[in-house]
Amino acid sequence: MLAALQNARPETAIVLGSGLGAVAEAFGIECEVPYDQVPGLSASTVPGHAGRFVLGRQNGKPILLAQGRRHLYEGLTAHEVTASIRFMHEIGVRRVVLTNAAGAIHDSFHVGGLMLITDHLNLQGTTPLLGGPHFHDMSEVYSLTLRERLLVAAREQHLTLHQGVYAALLGPQYETPAEIRMLRTLGADAVGMSTVPEAIQARALGMEVAGISMLTNWAAGLKAQTLHHAEVVEVGKAASADLAKLLKAAL
Repeated sequence: MLAALQNARPETAIVLGSGLGAVAEAFGIECEVPYDQVPGLSASTVPGHAGRFVLGRQNGKPILLAQGRRHLYEGLTAHEVTASIRFMHEIGVRRVVLTNAAGAIHDSFHVGGLMLITDHLNLQGTTPLLGGPHFHDMSEVYSLTLRERLLVAAREQHLTLHQGVYAALLGPQYETPAEIRMLRTLGADAVGMSTVPEAIQARALGMEVAGISMLTNWAAGLKAQTLHHAEVVEVGKAASADLAKLLKAAL
């Protein structure tokens, strides 16, 4: 099955975050390869992350979908977390859409909605480029061309697609209300614990990157609530249909 992925030479890949794994079914599933069967990768330990690559198709072209990801808070380095991006690049992927589950910070957003990532704040204290003078330009991490394509697709599908800045923190604990107030001051519109290392690694390899956050909850202190990962996964599953519709229209 690994050979089938490699031989397909997909140029586009989609990374599916917490609770979003069902999006892969919209593209059809030709074969599946667990991460731990790929040299250099390992299975995710987080609920809601299946931990496998799926080969699908859109308009006859192969699409690689990653159901789940590894996270820094699992005790991994940024280099280990981004092994899947390097594997994608090795087999021919040149553009990647990174999705995640995130907490909404911006007042005009809504839980269950989608946010197109325009930029990010790397507050995780690390980078996959550690180890040398890898001075890659990050002035446009998230491709303007891909963002425009996704916005057009959202309008065509009558979907609301917010736009904003994604802040990545280490986790695994959720943020405090004081931290959310800090993030709002810094210009963050949504917050999560992933995506940024992958975006940095992909751009360093010359890949086009797009990012979409599924807003699964309000960030701490904005509403009367207690945050639970199980609820994040459930909201992600419920909203997967909208994300699948958007991605199929855009790609």
